[in-house]
Amino acid sequence: MGESWYARRVFPFLLDKACATPAIKALRGRVVPEAEGRVIEIGLGTGLNLPFYDVAKVKEVIGVDPAGGVLRKAEARGAAAGFPVSLRQLSGEELPFDDQDADCVVCTFSLCTIPDPLAALKEMRRVLKPGGRLLFAEHGASPDPGVKAWQDRLNGVWGRVAGGCNMNRPILELISGAGFRLDNPETGYMPKTPKILGYGYSGIASVG
Repeated sequence: MGESWYARRVFPFLLDKACATPAIKALRGRVVPEAEGRVIEIGLGTGLNLPFYDVAKVKEVIGVDPAGGVLRKAEARGAAAGFPVSLRQLSGEELPFDDQDADCVVCTFSLCTIPDPLAALKEMRRVLKPGGRLLFAEHGASPDPGVKAWQDRLNGVWGRVAGGCNMNRPILELISGAGFRLDNPETGYMPKTPKILGYGYSGIASVG
């Protein structure tokens, strides 16, 4: 069955607006310019990261997302990127790339939505070359018990209205659980964002 009208037309527009707040842009701008070489971006969405790549360092970006509607919205940003961009409608849990195929993997505001984030992270690690890096910016579980309790309480409802987004995933535990080495990640609440949605994680994780 093809995508619904909502998935094709409405959700890409809403996603584009929700993921382009100043706080989210700040996290993107912190990690995406570090990418270099052959890059696989997991959860490319509407292509909001593409303007943040450094054209002097990136050879190509392969953007992966399971939703055809958002990838269609990303086409214009890809055409204007200044480096080769290819778009693949794929799930992050099963990447059709060779082992050690990429210099960097970029994943921003996607681990909250991927159905099996640990499986996807293991795939990201598999496709990275030795010494390769995962560049990430995400939102997830708060360390504050009161906030976390509300995240757990509202997560199911939120997921149904927000395209499968989970607000309470332990991002750093997932990344390290997939075999990555975390290199001084930054965490904290994003400004002007509700606390249940706004605990951010960003940084670099390395393949040993």
